[in-house]
Amino acid sequence: MSVSRKKLLAHLSQEVFCHLGVSPVHGIGVFAIRAIPKGVNPLRSRLKFEEIKFSHAEIKTLPRSVRKEIEIFCYYDKQAVSVPAIGLNAMNMAVYLNHSKKPNVEYKKNGQLTTLRPIKKDEELMMDYDVNFGEVHIFN
Repeated sequence: MSVSRKKLLAHLSQEVFCHLGVSPVHGIGVFAIRAIPKGVNPLRSRLKFEEIKFSHAEIKTLPRSVRKEIEIFCYYDKQAVSVPAIGLNAMNMAVYLNHSKKPNVEYKKNGQLTTLRPIKKDEELMMDYDVNFGEVHIFN
């Protein structure tokens, strides 16, 4: 078996934990397809995800419909908007993590998503936006 095939098989066996589904909290959410241990990155990918920061003024030059997508799916604070370098026509499942004041995942200082406790099969993965992004989030 080739090295690439072995690595992919190991990834599928050891690192695939989630899928997207309809969330009772908000729209789409990330759900466990099997039990996830504490202290692992449940969305580990073989792709390298980078983000590029834009000013709010730069984002305002985009079509309204694109701005709406960025507002929903990208991280932003008072200074900048972080847009995935892969664009919005590809997917990073992390953008579908919904907010909770009782999170079961969080971003560590090294930027890695980590489970805070064991997560059961079919449980939705949730993060505290305020803690992870340093801003108070108000939802309508």
